[in-house]
Amino acid sequence: MILFGLILTAVGFLLLLAGKTPWLGRLPGDFYFRGKQVSFYFPLTTSLLVSLILTLILWLISRR
Repeated sequence: MILFGLILTAVGFLLLLAGKTPWLGRLPGDFYFRGKQVSFYFPLTTSLLVSLILTLILWLISRR
């Protein structure tokens, strides 16, 4: 339970820092469409990168 709390705190801290990194969310492969009255944003590459990092972290934790 304590480990889960520490991980959750670390993820929250990383999310706070993510807003200050200008390249996160603007990677090649992140789709942005802007029309006259509609805008659509789909962060495909960013989602894949976050998924890969979380998978590696959870894999390392589960090995113990």
